[in-house]
Amino acid sequence: MSTRRHFAIFTTASLPWMTGTAINPLFRTAYLAKDGDKDVTLVIPWLCLRDQELVYPNKIVFDSPLEHESYVRHWIEERIDFRPSFSIKFYPGKFSKEMRSILPVGDITECIPDEVADIAVLEEPEHLTWYHHGRRWKNKFRRVIGIVHTNYLAYVRREKNGQVIACFLKYANTWVTRIYCHKIIRLSGATQDLPRSVICNVHGVNPKFLEVGKLKLRQLQNGEKAFTKGAYHIGKMSKLVGLEVDLYGSGEDSDEVCESAKRLSLSVNVHPGRDHADPLFHEYKVFINPSTTDVVCMTTAEALAMGKIVIYANHPSNEFFKQFPNCRIYDNEDEFVQLTLNALSEQPAPLTDAQRTHQSSRALLPAFLRTRKLKQNLEDASVYLHQALSGLEVTRCAFGAVPKTLQPEEHLCKDLGLAPPVKRKRLKFIR
Repeated sequence: MSTRRHFAIFTTASLPWMTGTAINPLFRTAYLAKDGDKDVTLVIPWLCLRDQELVYPNKIVFDSPLEHESYVRHWIEERIDFRPSFSIKFYPGKFSKEMRSILPVGDITECIPDEVADIAVLEEPEHLTWYHHGRRWKNKFRRVIGIVHTNYLAYVRREKNGQVIACFLKYANTWVTRIYCHKIIRLSGATQDLPRSVICNVHGVNPKFLEVGKLKLRQLQNGEKAFTKGAYHIGKMSKLVGLEVDLYGSGEDSDEVCESAKRLSLSVNVHPGRDHADPLFHEYKVFINPSTTDVVCMTTAEALAMGKIVIYANHPSNEFFKQFPNCRIYDNEDEFVQLTLNALSEQPAPLTDAQRTHQSSRALLPAFLRTRKLKQNLEDASVYLHQALSGLEVTRCAFGAVPKTLQPEEHLCKDLGLAPPVKRKRLKFIR
């Protein structure tokens, strides 16, 4: 193999779905490719038209992967100050209404030719490998690094029989990440502890947010009024009695949020979701993030980069941000209200150059590439068991997979230029 490294970044979502696993891997890809000293490929899901209509906002759909790729490239090029050189490949995916997630279809390791299979970065490794049936990831790639984005256990505990499901899911996540990944990066302590894992926030922020922060600092230094608006929140509803807050967010719960605000007579102005880089947000001084389900909230990082005061809960997912002077941490509702009122009457502290560098998107992936390659009989047997279970339609469906996702359907193969699926022959038993 050539000494030139090749990174293949697999993720579970894609723009225009404005979710962290669509946006952060895209920025990671762009910045890894920036210097031109390595080959980088972003591997994202391709959905049929029916699933696109369920997932993508504002009725945005694509007739072809080429059209989708053009949209993704245009979006990233508008948000960075260089033109990255990287490839985009698509794997067949299906949207699960029950999980509100996109699940891979077939063996997605085939997206990368064997001759360039070097380093695989699995954004949400447990999600990508729950139902994986095909080439073993650690045999295909020299190094497989998983980046854990989501606290799945916290989400499933909310469901019926949530504690039981969470117990099972905990062991399933441990199982698949152990057998398919060499190393795991957990973005914060809010995620499940996994084998061979470290906690490190390898996300960064768009430099445009840092530019907004520098502008606000110059305005303050010149005695100008840098912030003309008070507080805003991006995401879900929280208890904000007595405070007037602008809330920005879209999704299936939008109508319920608006109705709740009216019913409780809250001073919350609910607006449709917007890109956080929108100039509309530049005038706000305070960002409120009461979430305790995020792993690392990137809107918090972006707000800090723009020079704002951020109010958030004392929670493991926010540990990384405690080093920044504009953070206000609360442990209960009374502290939350008081800190918010105080923040509205204060001026943010300026970010130092060192803090800006720490926030920069350039430091997106540390060198976790020197892990030893171990092969144990127990792990091989574990892989064999997982492959056997994931190769049966009845067990896949029993554990939550979308039906008929062992192989991509003909229309997905046609869209992606793949060979048509092999039809399995039915065995006839003669008495």
